[in-house]
Amino acid sequence: MSDTLSSLTARLLDAARAAGAEAADAIAMQGTSISIDVRGGALEQAERAEGTDIGLRVLIGRRQANVSASDTSDATIAAMAERAVAMAREAPEDPHAGLADPSQLATAWDIAALEMADPAPEPAPAALEDAARRAEAAALAVPGVSQVLSASAGYGRRAVHLAATNGFAGGYTRTDTGISCGAISGEGTAMERDYCGESRIWAADMPDADWIGRTAGERAAARFGPRRPKTGAYPVIFDERIASGLIGHLLQAINGTAIARGASWLRDAMGEQVLPKGLSIVEDPLRPRASASRPFDGEGLPTARRTLVENGILQGWTLDLSTGRKLGLPSTANAARGTSAPPAPSVSNIALTQGDRTREQLMAEIGTGLLVTSMIGSSINPTTGDYSRGASGFWIENGEPAFPVNEITLAGNLRDMLKTIVPANDARAHLSRVVPSLLVEGLTLAGE
Repeated sequence: MSDTLSSLTARLLDAARAAGAEAADAIAMQGTSISIDVRGGALEQAERAEGTDIGLRVLIGRRQANVSASDTSDATIAAMAERAVAMAREAPEDPHAGLADPSQLATAWDIAALEMADPAPEPAPAALEDAARRAEAAALAVPGVSQVLSASAGYGRRAVHLAATNGFAGGYTRTDTGISCGAISGEGTAMERDYCGESRIWAADMPDADWIGRTAGERAAARFGPRRPKTGAYPVIFDERIASGLIGHLLQAINGTAIARGASWLRDAMGEQVLPKGLSIVEDPLRPRASASRPFDGEGLPTARRTLVENGILQGWTLDLSTGRKLGLPSTANAARGTSAPPAPSVSNIALTQGDRTREQLMAEIGTGLLVTSMIGSSINPTTGDYSRGASGFWIENGEPAFPVNEITLAGNLRDMLKTIVPANDARAHLSRVVPSLLVEGLTLAGE
């Protein structure tokens, strides 16, 4: 690639000014990805992709438009700017659109401290293939596993640079390495499957491929021969693998877009209890080696650690400049953006307060109930919080898993559910959402 990302954004801004834009911001992204899939002990697919994408947002008064392209030629950039300006002139006026004031912008950051990019060389395809082969072999070696659905290993490196006519300019690079394996137990119509997948920013932090494959196999074998429990109201433990999704529903409900539209079941809950006392949710976009870390947001504002829920009490919304202006509040530096759309609010790394008991201890305490390890489909009312999802996992009797279950539905209301959660102590610290297994009391289970 002959162009640096910073020079691409500068060219985009120059073109926007020449086309008549009053203000503009530009983003350039460059990425490399390698993916290796094996099946049946043979290489099934090998892919490598490289590319550069650019995006331009222009503003004329309070009217804005966004265009994107993957061609970085001068002719394309000029055409993008002209098209964006023409679109903006026809766009409806948005009184909340606009760039950040220069006084709001990030002016200094320490990229190295965030450890967002592994300095190690790009892995050789042969090394990735070997990892995928080892994961598959380890899964197949587990008693009860009939086949491996897929085993994959991959690597990615992505660089991004953002610049705007208000004077902001900055960029960073991310890397990730991952291995995943999906295994199947049983035959014919009695097949059950499960998986294990791990990803790290630094390859040296990755768990062993054999462990990943073996874990996938053990999970699939444990799910063989499922039953359906009796319909009723039971305590439910959401396994750590899926518990972050439950907290994710809360994060969606406090997103500034939903709040500004009045389409959130937490729209009137600022300053109210939304979690049990003693539990907090903290966002930290500056956590090292975390996949959602960033030194500045998608509008060039400096990011910082903040508390979303403190001691069970909701402290604030997740805002970019536009939603903040709509609500009469400052941005929380949570703007995220790609090349094809204007900024929108989004959280980065979050962590829920962990408990003092293991998942097994929570199971022993409830005696009888359900351990959910996977979810299927979703029916969630964003304005009322009514919750209904398909699930599978393990029935708990006498405090221990008794048999696998599937084809069940869990129902409740998120506002009530989240106020009863009891966290375990098994959250994985490297994830962007550090959430342990969660016990929820009294969900309705539809089974037999």
